[in-house]
Amino acid sequence: MVDFVLVLVVLVPVFLGILQLALVLLVRNTLAAAASEGARYAATLDRTPDDGAARTRAQIEGALAARFAEDVRAGPVMVHGAPGVEVVVHVVVPALGIGGPAVELTVTGHAIEEQR
Repeated sequence: MVDFVLVLVVLVPVFLGILQLALVLLVRNTLAAAASEGARYAATLDRTPDDGAARTRAQIEGALAARFAEDVRAGPVMVHGAPGVEVVVHVVVPALGIGGPAVELTVTGHAIEEQR
């Protein structure tokens, strides 16, 4: 019985740490994909950066939760010397998604604007 408790004292924190890492990576990858898609959408003809920010928010709300889509900004930027659009998403991911110490993430998506 003592062996079981000693093993659990080590394994439970390791398991929870791996779970937290997986959650943060899932959120980061999803946000990066949404930001990139929003930037590409805003860079098409007849679209504005606000359209890209709205598209990014919609994708984040559909894939994760609305609380992750609260701080989305988009604006014009130069991408390797060409006019483009940048979408920036900033979120705070709580530990294991339920509270506790949090991890702050900021991801960006860039796209070169289409020209006529």
